[in-house]
Amino acid sequence: MRVVVVGNGMVGSRLVEELCARSAAGPAGAHALDVTVLGAEDCQPYNRVLLSEVVAGAYDVASIGLPPVVDPRIGLWPGLAAVAVDRDAKLVTDSAGGRHRYDVLVLATGATARVPDLPGIRRGDGLLPGVHVLRTIDDAREIVAATVNARRSVVLGGGVLGVEVAVGLARRAAEGRRGARGTVDLVHPRGLMNAQLDAGAGEVAAQALGGLGVTVRTGVGAAEVLVAGGRLAGVRLDDTATLPADLLVLAIGAAPETRLARDAGLPVDHGVVVGHDLASVADGDVYAVGDCAQPPEGVRGLIAPGWDQARRLAVALVARAEGRAIVPDGEPHLGSAGAGGDHDSCAGTVGEGGNDVVRVKGRGVDIVTMGISGTQRPPRCDAHPRRTVRLSDPDEGRHVEVVVQGGRVVGATCVGSGAVAADVVAAYTRGTLVPRDPAQLLVRAVGPVAATGAESPVRIPDRATICRCNGVTKGDLVESWADGARTLDDVARATRATTGCGGCTEPVCGILDWLRESDPAQPAPTPEPATARTPDPRQAPPPTSPSPIAGSRAR
Repeated sequence: MRVVVVGNGMVGSRLVEELCARSAAGPAGAHALDVTVLGAEDCQPYNRVLLSEVVAGAYDVASIGLPPVVDPRIGLWPGLAAVAVDRDAKLVTDSAGGRHRYDVLVLATGATARVPDLPGIRRGDGLLPGVHVLRTIDDAREIVAATVNARRSVVLGGGVLGVEVAVGLARRAAEGRRGARGTVDLVHPRGLMNAQLDAGAGEVAAQALGGLGVTVRTGVGAAEVLVAGGRLAGVRLDDTATLPADLLVLAIGAAPETRLARDAGLPVDHGVVVGHDLASVADGDVYAVGDCAQPPEGVRGLIAPGWDQARRLAVALVARAEGRAIVPDGEPHLGSAGAGGDHDSCAGTVGEGGNDVVRVKGRGVDIVTMGISGTQRPPRCDAHPRRTVRLSDPDEGRHVEVVVQGGRVVGATCVGSGAVAADVVAAYTRGTLVPRDPAQLLVRAVGPVAATGAESPVRIPDRATICRCNGVTKGDLVESWADGARTLDDVARATRATTGCGGCTEPVCGILDWLRESDPAQPAPTPEPATARTPDPRQAPPPTSPSPIAGSRAR
């Protein structure tokens, strides 16, 4: 079966990896699949989630690459974008004029950064010099280069990415100017991270950002980009205030990349409309996954749902290639009932098994949310009463809220309280019953806890999920240790843990330390750099011309 995958990002590359892994053991696995991958970017896949950390200097570009899949059944063409799909002839045309026939087409085209329609923001067909988006690895390189001479930066957008970018720019400014503060302005027309934080939590988060050198300006938007000498000079806000700027980063969201699907006559709404099986509702031979897809359960813009889609689609395609009926593998997919919920519950009461946990990355900022949170919340109902317990302590820079329903956590907001966040995330993802008085969940925020608390690896069951992005459990980590994994890089290669959002790095390291102490005969690992993970030795350099790699064949 000929499979053409359009897109070699985090979801597209994961799909290919899953296809190869799941078909290798089948009786016809070595011959049933013939996979062609077209990647618009001229590089190996990389962890897009960590681009804001590249801007902050916590990672370098080389360290966020994902290991390529080397398999003779794969033809990988980096630097070649798909430009047209002929569904009648089942043919994909690439940007170099090459044509690729398919039995199954998978669209994993991702999303593109939104650019506001502001006077002065564009120059010709591109953006005004000094104005940047952050969506690709090249974007990150350009922003890092621009920070060398930027005295004042402005970030438009106060969502998760906007906050991470602002914190990263402030960190670079402080390190480059010996502690200088007040060099970064973050502008957002609504409340800070309003999709995840309510007004009280947003105020505490804004206070924390202020301490890092970020001036948060909410309730106001941009009206015009100011130009001087053909370059960015500043931003005028809609309250008439003017912010001088040498660097402007746009972080106002992303739009699904659907042009290819739309031109091919496929139904497109917000994204490519697909069913629960991820097939287009108009063509059973065309699928869509990741940010470009619009499944019935909706989209969240997180990487975990995309990787879950890749896993489910790989199961289906391998079964199709080998002529088997699709047998569910027993693993829940996003949109199914999560911990503590069921499909008969009222709107907004169903969790996602921990796959909607949002953790802001950035040194000095501690924000974690999950489930029911933010300013837009589902209405209450008598059939499924909810209880909300809140601790707001703005003078100490912390705000904690837990939402309980049916004896389980269905939502939480934790700002400036990492310890309680760890316990609440564990309760939420595992679906464990909470105390009769939910206020006890917040005790960690106001008092000491014994060293044998829930965070101790000894107390964590093997089935507990440690890396939510990849579904890696404590048992998987222990098994990788038994198979010889001794460093964080070893574990990442063996299990994929820490290769998603990176939020599980600390608990994974804690479990490794615990295993090391439990197995003193093992030698201590060589220390790793503190600022960036060592690149995978299998990571190949990007090709310099459009040519197939990773066991590719001629088109």
